[in-house]
Amino acid sequence: MTTEKTRAQQRADDLDISPTALLAEIEELKQRLEAAEQEAGEIRTSWQRTAADYANFRRRTEQEREETLGLASESLLRKLLVIVDDFDRALASMPQDLAKLSWVDGLWLLERKLISLLESEGVTRIEAAGKPFDPHEHEAVTTVPTADAPDDTVMTELQRGYRIRERVLRPALVTVAKNTGPAAGSGGND
Repeated sequence: MTTEKTRAQQRADDLDISPTALLAEIEELKQRLEAAEQEAGEIRTSWQRTAADYANFRRRTEQEREETLGLASESLLRKLLVIVDDFDRALASMPQDLAKLSWVDGLWLLERKLISLLESEGVTRIEAAGKPFDPHEHEAVTTVPTADAPDDTVMTELQRGYRIRERVLRPALVTVAKNTGPAAGSGGND
């Protein structure tokens, strides 16, 4: 009787289970595992780099969008400053006999609301009168001869300046002191 082997038996017989063959196969599997781990590490590094690039892209895009919106809102705020200036001039030149009328209180309320709106958008007034002249915050219209104030001191504010956060939205229009005292004339002709 001939015994025919099944395919499974045939495969089992074909396997080389000698220690040398098994050690060689283990070594090959270790090398393949090491290569796969290295490839996975490279893929992970590439993925992390891509994720960081994407996060940076999103941040830059968001920043650019905010800057664009900021420029649009700055333009609108500059236009609103003209209205605030008109209110300031109107209220400053109000005759005393009209100042006691109730509708004038409404004008003061409107002016306060405009200022509150500007402040809610990060707009603040630039203090100018009596301060040293700063070309970043002030725009000198003229100089005023005086013996009472040091050179380059803001004497009067002709138009208020405003800052939005840390940037100047509109510089203050000012007059600047030019000292004419005894010390001012003695430094030039020695």
